[in-house]
Amino acid sequence: MPKTLSSVVLVGRPNVGKSTLFNRLTQSRRAIVTEIPGTTRDVITHPVEWQGARFELIDTGGMFGASQDPLHQLVLERGQRAIKDAELLILVVDGREGLVPADVEIAEVIRKANIPTLLAINKTDDRRSRAGVMELYQLGFDPAFEVDAITERTAHVGSGDEETAHEQSELAVAIVGRPNAGKSSLVNRLLREERMLVSDMPGTTRDAVDTLITWHRRTFRIVDTAGIRRPGRVIKGGKPEEVSVLLARRAIKRADVVVLVVDATAGATDQDGAIAGEAEGAGSGVIIAANKWDLMKPPGTNSNEFDENLRRQLKFLEYAPVLHISAETGERTSRLFEVIDRVAGNCRKRIPTPAFNQFLAQVTTRHPPVSPGRRRVRILYGTQIGIAPPTFLLFTNVATKFHFSYERFLINQLREAFGFEGSPIQLRVRRRRGKTA
Repeated sequence: MPKTLSSVVLVGRPNVGKSTLFNRLTQSRRAIVTEIPGTTRDVITHPVEWQGARFELIDTGGMFGASQDPLHQLVLERGQRAIKDAELLILVVDGREGLVPADVEIAEVIRKANIPTLLAINKTDDRRSRAGVMELYQLGFDPAFEVDAITERTAHVGSGDEETAHEQSELAVAIVGRPNAGKSSLVNRLLREERMLVSDMPGTTRDAVDTLITWHRRTFRIVDTAGIRRPGRVIKGGKPEEVSVLLARRAIKRADVVVLVVDATAGATDQDGAIAGEAEGAGSGVIIAANKWDLMKPPGTNSNEFDENLRRQLKFLEYAPVLHISAETGERTSRLFEVIDRVAGNCRKRIPTPAFNQFLAQVTTRHPPVSPGRRRVRILYGTQIGIAPPTFLLFTNVATKFHFSYERFLINQLREAFGFEGSPIQLRVRRRRGKTA
């Protein structure tokens, strides 16, 4: 495989096993796999390294064939675009079903594209597939592999969960929020192309779809996630939605920065708060993007009043910057990368130990520590022990936990003194051992 290969695309009709093969080759669980045809809608990518060659493996939605999905035409258009941009195609077919008209149709599209193609024959693990496999060779693609052979040849591909130097150089940004808040429209606006499926139908996005983009020599991996509804509604939505939400939550955990997209016309809801809470719990930086600002009535709505209401609804995110944007018109969306970059830097900020202890001495002299117990507590010294999120360890004279209000006070003072806009901060308390304690 040439070293310069950059784009390998899996194509095929619905339910032939493209997403299962994608997960196997990438050693990940990025693609949703269910028995429901047409589960995959968007084009999803994942970096793969094989025999010294590095490339993006791309999974497309099921193309051609019967589909009950109302968005099938959009899925088809995205798949055709991926084929056009590919350097190598892998046509996935079903060995049990043999040759069907939809396979012939997609083979014709591939031939017209004039792109090197491998034929991957899936579901060949029982006797029923023998006759079907022979039929599929009529498609005329050489070489043809049974999927087991392909996965054996790529068995030594590194785990998708392992951090490589390449991945560490990227900034992972998860775009999250409730359904129909405008997440996919925002991603398309940032990419300046119609990369994500967009419709008025809630639940359009199912996969966690990521795309690389470069801004001021920085590489961002933008992940568009499925809308996260309340748990009860997710269960009613069935298996595809359950897996979609699971992938969205995984994207939050992997993200350096989470952009919470809120529908400005509806304001923040309890579910927005729950999503933001997951981001904070994961230690990710957080930005609030109040989308659809162009629809706010009357025009020129007071942003200060809106932000005050937003802060009341999302009390624990007072540190997160708020941007008033419109994915539809592009209003202020250009500022988002600048804010993402700044917040990511704050998440990795380190405070020198002498400066931190000078800060502690000044703050605790004015406002001594408060703990749930009766014994007097003194903070002897402290140090920063981690980043992303910034984590500080405080040594005290007694084993205790600070009252939540005092911990919040210390964190607020840290922000005032050192910044940390958009970044959660964690405090840990430990009793100092030894005679001086």
